[in-house]
Amino acid sequence: MQENIYAEEYSEIIKNITASGKKYYIFTIGCQLNENDSEKIAGILSALGCIKSESAERSDIIIYNTCAVRENAEKKVFGHLGKLKKLKEDNPKLILGLCGCMMNQPASVEKVRNKYKHVDIIFGTQNIHLLPEILFKHISENKRVFDVQNTQEIIREGLPVIHEDDLKAWVTVIYGCNNYCTYCIVPYVRGKERSRKTQDILKEIRELSDKGYKEITLLGQNVNSYGKDLEEHTDFAELLYNINEIQGIERIRFMTSHPKDISEKLISVIKDCRKVCKHLHLPLQSGSTKVLSAMNRHYTGEQYLDITDRVRTKIPDISLTTDIIVGFPGETDRDFADTLAIMKSVRFDSAFTFKYSKRTGTPAARMQEQIPSEIIDRRFLELLEVQNKISREKNEEMIGSVVEVLVEGISKKNPLYLTGRSEGNKVVNFPGDTGFRGRILPVKINRVQTWSLEGNLIKTGERSN
Repeated sequence: MQENIYAEEYSEIIKNITASGKKYYIFTIGCQLNENDSEKIAGILSALGCIKSESAERSDIIIYNTCAVRENAEKKVFGHLGKLKKLKEDNPKLILGLCGCMMNQPASVEKVRNKYKHVDIIFGTQNIHLLPEILFKHISENKRVFDVQNTQEIIREGLPVIHEDDLKAWVTVIYGCNNYCTYCIVPYVRGKERSRKTQDILKEIRELSDKGYKEITLLGQNVNSYGKDLEEHTDFAELLYNINEIQGIERIRFMTSHPKDISEKLISVIKDCRKVCKHLHLPLQSGSTKVLSAMNRHYTGEQYLDITDRVRTKIPDISLTTDIIVGFPGETDRDFADTLAIMKSVRFDSAFTFKYSKRTGTPAARMQEQIPSEIIDRRFLELLEVQNKISREKNEEMIGSVVEVLVEGISKKNPLYLTGRSEGNKVVNFPGDTGFRGRILPVKINRVQTWSLEGNLIKTGERSN
């Protein structure tokens, strides 16, 4: 079921909230889905007449958008809450709010309710649309408002959005997850998979194109599952075909893909559609088939290698990136060696590497053979060493090649250089005029770092030399 939440029923609430002119500050922890949620929160607050602030200290409303995927993210939130207590004491009218995945965990909500009484409002991942109502209730009744009700059966369309960037935008295409990997809390805090209707996604992207956006990244815990729950009998590959036809959009990215759902049709779309970037983020998590089974990943190490072989056979120049977890319960030295073996075989362009984080409420948290931290640390450092070497070598292979770069602006490291990303999602720095921002330009690579490339703009006719 779809619902345009900014209909007449909310117009009166918006008119009556005395938030006009208040400054807001949003602090986001977590993944791109959280970033996209924060953009919607900013859009709602702006619709209420609030103004964005660059610092918490100068704000009237502070909202922390939280993450529950790793323990460090939760510790970070509670650490910040302790510091915010002084701000609240200095300014009793300050509104402190928490939202995001942590707030869909009852234990976290109760901890905030009892220990952090200076927090005024809490809402969950499925209650962002209720923010006007929550603020109205808090302001008018001068009381704490906690609303984390489960409303996942409805997808709210039409929420206002303020994007952080004016060239690139996140677009969520599917919410939730049905995979229940044993280490992951996401299905419990974001609910089951719910796909947005194709026409709603295309409408949003056309509007972004009309505003001058050049690149969009489609988001979902598993974008490959898109459409399975819709009556319109579509799939993610067909969605990409449709987006590829939208004028003005020059690049299409997506994340994240689950290996078990990669289809030949999707591989063909990446190969054949000009605007779909030749970059695939495909989480491995572990190279050990035994560990993958314990993780409930539904593929083996051999099957993962077969997938990447098929992808590279069809698209030889594709950039492959991944996620890897070190120290999952029961992981032996042999299991870890299997992970290193696949890394060396596939040769990922880069990898997001994580130490296993025990999450209460997940099956893995109850497993025997939890790995000692000193072993996890040792393996993690070895993993980084292997991947850093591969990433550097992959970049060195690009010296002398020409890559197309979407120019994003001035480099933070060198004000005389511009920066942008290649189609393979590599950072590229090069000297050039700021007037090039927003254009896709050919750059010849002449120097590399482990995590970036450097080069010079190709002049007209030079490409054929």
